[in-house]
Amino acid sequence: LAGAFCIPLYVPYVLTGRWIFGRSLCKLWLVVDYLLCTSSVFNIVLISYDRFLSVTRAVAYRAQQGNTRQALLKMVLVWVLAFLLYGPAIISWEYISGRSIIPTGQCYAEFFYNWYFLMTASTLEFFTPFISVMFFNLSIYLNIQKRTKMRLDVFHEVHNQPFAEEMERSPEAKLSLKCCKWVQKESAETLDLSKSKAQAAASSSSLDAKDLLATSSESSRKPKGCDKEGCKNSASTLSSEKRMKIVSQSTTQRFRLSRDKKVAKSLAIIVGIFGICWAPYTLLMIIRAGCHGQCISEFWYETSFWLLWINSAVNPVLYPLCHSSFRRAFIKLLCPKKLKIQPHDALQN
Repeated sequence: LAGAFCIPLYVPYVLTGRWIFGRSLCKLWLVVDYLLCTSSVFNIVLISYDRFLSVTRAVAYRAQQGNTRQALLKMVLVWVLAFLLYGPAIISWEYISGRSIIPTGQCYAEFFYNWYFLMTASTLEFFTPFISVMFFNLSIYLNIQKRTKMRLDVFHEVHNQPFAEEMERSPEAKLSLKCCKWVQKESAETLDLSKSKAQAAASSSSLDAKDLLATSSESSRKPKGCDKEGCKNSASTLSSEKRMKIVSQSTTQRFRLSRDKKVAKSLAIIVGIFGICWAPYTLLMIIRAGCHGQCISEFWYETSFWLLWINSAVNPVLYPLCHSSFRRAFIKLLCPKKLKIQPHDALQN
């Protein structure tokens, strides 16, 4: 929209120094220009906030990810707020003040030299969004650092832990250890019983039925599968399963942390580009309004003005470069046939 509507009307104005399209088109051009620039800033804040939720509140974020209505409401709200910041002032300023201060053949907003209005608007348009995006980016970075430290601590603790402690912490391992102890105890008791039977056989030729039933009952209480070979296999299986589970969890966590680091890095790039493109114009606009255009060269002001539009040109390229989800969305919009033919390759990117 900036390239199709704003720039084509502004180029003749810059080259000739006169606005030749009339007052009505001038106001429309101003409304659209301020709206597009402001909505661009607010959208950066919204996207940064979305990334912030996806990293710091992942469970709640995934639960609401399919809520299209809420996403559309947020996007509409961004455009409404962007319009309300400058639109009503551009349209109605001259009617409220009772006269217009814009000379014939010129096109700029009535509040162009009103320092108080520009300071308030700049706070809402640049300083607050910039601080918000910085806060979201810093929170994401600190969250990733914290999770990385926790993961490393747990990883080292588990890998440095002796096998006996691992066995004691697991309920299944405790059962296996009990089983092993029972086998050892059972072997000792069987040996003692055999000696007793040999002595009893020397003095008596028969065994009391009650003693026989008691012996049978004790034998039946032995846990199933509690032999020496089973004990060794059980311990080995538990150790192997635990190690595999740790490796699997570590790999998953490492993948998530790598993904979150990319999110933080891309946000840092977006914040940096946003600051470079917007800070010069915002500062020069405030200074220019304070000294009524006498202390700022027209060249530097025009340069800072074009930086805003460069930001609008850079963003559609910057987001796909930094985010695979944006890249897939752009491929889906611009090359739907390519996505259908090579869905696997597109997802990998």
